[in-house]
Amino acid sequence: MEVKVLDSSGKETGAKVALPESVFAIEPNDHAIYLDVKQYLANQRQGTHKSKQRNEIAGSTRKLHKQKGTGGARAGSIKSPLFNGGGRVFGPQPRDYSFKLNKKLKAVARKSALSYKAQDNNIVVLDDLQFDSIKTKNFVNLVNNLNVANEKTLLVLPALNQNVYLSSRNLKKAKVITADQLNTYDVLNATKLLFTTAAIKSLEEAFAK
Repeated sequence: MEVKVLDSSGKETGAKVALPESVFAIEPNDHAIYLDVKQYLANQRQGTHKSKQRNEIAGSTRKLHKQKGTGGARAGSIKSPLFNGGGRVFGPQPRDYSFKLNKKLKAVARKSALSYKAQDNNIVVLDDLQFDSIKTKNFVNLVNNLNVANEKTLLVLPALNQNVYLSSRNLKKAKVITADQLNTYDVLNATKLLFTTAAIKSLEEAFAK
Protein backbone atom coordinates (compact mmCIF):
# COMPACT_ATOMS: atom_id res chain seq x y z
CA MET A 1 0.00 0.00 0.00
CA GLU A 2 1.42 3.35 -1.08
CA VAL A 3 0.64 6.63 0.67
CA LYS A 4 1.39 10.12 -0.59
CA VAL A 5 3.94 12.06 1.46
CA LEU A 6 2.81 15.51 2.63
CA ASP A 7 4.78 18.42 4.02
CA SER A 8 3.85 20.38 7.16
CA SER A 9 1.70 22.74 5.09
CA GLY A 10 -0.47 19.83 3.94
CA LYS A 11 0.77 19.90 0.34
CA GLU A 12 1.93 16.85 -1.56
CA THR A 13 5.67 16.57 -1.93
CA GLY A 14 5.36 14.38 -5.03
CA ALA A 15 6.89 11.43 -3.19
CA LYS A 16 5.16 8.25 -2.06
CA VAL A 17 6.03 5.79 0.67
CA ALA A 18 5.13 2.11 0.67
CA LEU A 19 3.71 0.97 3.98
CA PRO A 20 5.37 -2.38 4.78
CA GLU A 21 2.83 -5.17 4.39
CA SER A 22 4.32 -7.07 7.32
CA VAL A 23 3.24 -4.21 9.61
CA PHE A 24 0.28 -2.48 7.97
CA ALA A 25 -1.38 -5.26 5.98
CA ILE A 26 -1.64 -8.35 8.16
CA GLU A 27 -4.83 -10.25 8.98
CA PRO A 28 -5.91 -8.50 12.22
CA ASN A 29 -6.13 -10.60 15.37
CA ASP A 30 -8.92 -9.14 17.51
CA HIS A 31 -8.18 -11.29 20.55
CA ALA A 32 -4.54 -10.17 20.60
CA ILE A 33 -5.74 -6.56 20.44
CA TYR A 34 -8.10 -7.20 23.35
CA LEU A 35 -5.35 -8.69 25.52
CA ASP A 36 -2.85 -5.94 24.75
CA VAL A 37 -5.34 -3.14 25.49
CA LYS A 38 -6.43 -4.94 28.66
CA GLN A 39 -2.82 -5.14 29.83
CA TYR A 40 -2.17 -1.47 29.01
CA LEU A 41 -5.21 -0.31 31.01
CA ALA A 42 -4.41 -2.68 33.88
CA ASN A 43 -0.89 -1.26 34.07
CA GLN A 44 -2.33 2.25 34.50
CA ARG A 45 -4.09 1.24 37.71
CA GLN A 46 -2.28 2.22 40.91
CA GLY A 47 -3.97 -0.44 43.00
CA THR A 48 -3.72 1.69 46.16
CA HIS A 49 -7.38 1.20 47.17
CA LYS A 50 -7.84 0.18 50.80
CA SER A 51 -10.66 -0.16 53.33
CA LYS A 52 -10.32 -1.04 57.01
CA GLN A 53 -11.22 -4.43 58.34
CA ARG A 54 -12.64 -4.83 61.82
CA ASN A 55 -9.21 -5.42 63.37
CA GLU A 56 -8.04 -2.04 62.03
CA ILE A 57 -10.93 0.06 63.35
CA ALA A 58 -10.28 2.29 66.38
CA GLY A 59 -12.93 1.63 69.00
CA SER A 60 -13.77 0.03 72.31
CA THR A 61 -13.46 -3.72 72.68
CA ARG A 62 -16.04 -3.99 75.45
CA LYS A 63 -19.12 -6.14 74.98
CA LEU A 64 -22.03 -3.83 74.10
CA HIS A 65 -24.61 -5.50 76.32
CA LYS A 66 -25.21 -8.76 78.11
CA GLN A 67 -25.45 -11.95 76.07
CA LYS A 68 -28.98 -12.93 77.03
CA GLY A 69 -32.23 -11.33 77.98
CA THR A 70 -32.22 -8.21 75.80
CA GLY A 71 -34.39 -9.62 73.01
CA GLY A 72 -31.81 -8.44 70.48
CA ALA A 73 -28.82 -9.84 68.62
CA ARG A 74 -25.76 -11.00 70.55
CA ALA A 75 -23.51 -8.04 69.73
CA GLY A 76 -19.93 -8.45 70.89
CA SER A 77 -18.06 -5.48 69.42
CA ILE A 78 -18.77 -1.96 68.13
CA LYS A 79 -16.25 -2.73 65.34
CA SER A 80 -18.57 -5.32 63.79
CA PRO A 81 -19.34 -4.77 60.09
CA LEU A 82 -23.03 -4.74 61.07
CA PHE A 83 -22.65 -1.36 62.83
CA ASN A 84 -22.17 2.05 61.29
CA GLY A 85 -18.45 2.83 61.41
CA GLY A 86 -17.47 -0.81 61.72
CA GLY A 87 -15.00 -2.69 59.58
CA ARG A 88 -15.79 -3.65 56.00
CA VAL A 89 -16.23 -7.27 55.00
CA PHE A 90 -13.99 -8.38 52.11
CA GLY A 91 -13.10 -4.75 51.30
CA PRO A 92 -10.51 -3.74 48.68
CA GLN A 93 -6.85 -4.23 49.57
CA PRO A 94 -3.74 -2.86 47.80
CA ARG A 95 -2.79 -5.04 44.85
CA ASP A 96 -0.86 -5.07 41.59
CA TYR A 97 -3.12 -5.35 38.53
CA SER A 98 -0.34 -5.78 35.99
CA PHE A 99 0.12 -9.05 34.14
CA LYS A 100 2.56 -10.41 31.59
CA LEU A 101 2.00 -10.91 27.88
CA ASN A 102 4.18 -12.66 25.34
CA LYS A 103 6.26 -10.23 23.23
CA LYS A 104 5.15 -11.89 20.00
CA LEU A 105 1.49 -11.51 20.95
CA LYS A 106 1.99 -7.82 21.72
CA ALA A 107 3.67 -7.35 18.33
CA VAL A 108 0.74 -9.05 16.59
CA ALA A 109 -1.69 -6.81 18.48
CA ARG A 110 0.10 -3.62 17.43
CA LYS A 111 0.42 -4.69 13.82
CA SER A 112 -3.27 -5.65 13.84
CA ALA A 113 -4.24 -2.19 15.11
CA LEU A 114 -2.06 -0.51 12.48
CA SER A 115 -3.57 -2.73 9.78
CA TYR A 116 -7.07 -1.64 10.76
CA LYS A 117 -6.02 2.02 10.47
CA ALA A 118 -4.45 1.37 7.07
CA GLN A 119 -7.62 -0.39 5.85
CA ASP A 120 -9.68 2.65 6.84
CA ASN A 121 -7.23 5.09 5.17
CA ASN A 122 -6.57 6.82 8.48
CA ILE A 123 -2.80 7.05 8.06
CA VAL A 124 -1.07 10.28 7.02
CA VAL A 125 2.65 10.30 6.18
CA LEU A 126 4.67 13.48 6.59
CA ASP A 127 8.07 14.51 5.42
CA ASP A 128 10.56 15.34 8.18
CA LEU A 129 8.85 17.49 10.83
CA GLN A 130 10.68 20.24 12.70
CA PHE A 131 9.49 23.21 14.78
CA ASP A 132 11.78 26.21 15.36
CA SER A 133 10.29 26.91 18.78
CA ILE A 134 7.89 25.55 21.39
CA LYS A 135 4.50 27.00 20.50
CA THR A 136 1.09 25.37 20.63
CA LYS A 137 0.22 27.49 17.59
CA ASN A 138 2.78 25.54 15.56
CA PHE A 139 1.00 22.26 16.22
CA VAL A 140 -2.43 23.83 15.69
CA ASN A 141 -1.28 25.06 12.27
CA LEU A 142 -0.01 21.56 11.45
CA VAL A 143 -3.30 19.79 12.19
CA ASN A 144 -5.25 22.54 10.44
CA ASN A 145 -3.10 22.19 7.32
CA LEU A 146 -3.67 18.42 7.35
CA ASN A 147 -7.43 18.85 7.89
CA VAL A 148 -7.39 16.75 11.06
CA ALA A 149 -7.98 19.53 13.61
CA ASN A 150 -11.26 18.01 14.77
CA GLU A 151 -9.89 14.46 14.94
CA LYS A 152 -8.00 12.63 17.64
CA THR A 153 -4.47 12.49 16.27
CA LEU A 154 -1.43 10.42 17.20
CA LEU A 155 1.84 11.72 15.79
CA VAL A 156 4.63 9.12 15.69
CA LEU A 157 8.22 10.37 15.44
CA PRO A 158 11.41 8.33 15.00
CA ALA A 159 13.00 9.99 18.04
CA LEU A 160 12.02 12.52 20.69
CA ASN A 161 11.68 16.06 19.41
CA GLN A 162 11.16 18.40 22.35
CA ASN A 163 9.80 21.30 20.29
CA VAL A 164 7.15 19.15 18.63
CA TYR A 165 6.28 17.22 21.80
CA LEU A 166 5.93 20.27 24.05
CA SER A 167 3.96 22.17 21.39
CA SER A 168 1.27 19.46 21.45
CA ARG A 169 0.78 19.06 25.20
CA ASN A 170 -1.97 21.67 25.59
CA LEU A 171 -4.14 20.04 22.92
CA LYS A 172 -6.61 17.46 24.23
CA LYS A 173 -7.02 15.68 20.91
CA ALA A 174 -3.33 15.43 20.05
CA LYS A 175 -0.61 13.11 21.32
CA VAL A 176 3.01 12.76 20.26
CA ILE A 177 5.07 9.61 20.84
CA THR A 178 8.18 8.01 19.44
CA ALA A 179 8.14 4.84 17.35
CA ASP A 180 9.47 2.73 20.23
CA GLN A 181 6.59 3.94 22.46
CA LEU A 182 3.88 2.85 20.04
CA ASN A 183 1.18 0.80 21.73
CA THR A 184 -2.13 -0.74 20.69
CA TYR A 185 -4.27 1.44 22.95
CA ASP A 186 -2.95 4.75 21.57
CA VAL A 187 -3.31 3.51 17.99
CA LEU A 188 -6.96 2.53 18.47
CA ASN A 189 -7.76 5.58 20.60
CA ALA A 190 -6.69 7.94 17.82
CA THR A 191 -8.78 8.62 14.73
CA LYS A 192 -5.83 9.64 12.55
CA LEU A 193 -2.25 8.40 12.72
CA LEU A 194 0.46 10.80 11.57
CA PHE A 195 3.85 9.25 10.74
CA THR A 196 7.03 10.78 9.45
CA THR A 197 8.80 8.77 6.76
CA ALA A 198 11.62 8.06 9.22
CA ALA A 199 9.12 6.77 11.79
CA ILE A 200 7.73 4.29 9.24
CA LYS A 201 11.23 2.96 8.68
CA SER A 202 11.89 2.75 12.44
CA LEU A 203 8.70 0.75 12.93
CA GLU A 204 9.57 -1.68 10.15
CA GLU A 205 13.03 -2.25 11.65
CA ALA A 206 11.61 -2.70 15.17
CA PHE A 207 9.06 -5.33 14.09
CA ALA A 208 11.66 -7.14 12.02
CA LYS A 209 13.69 -7.98 15.15
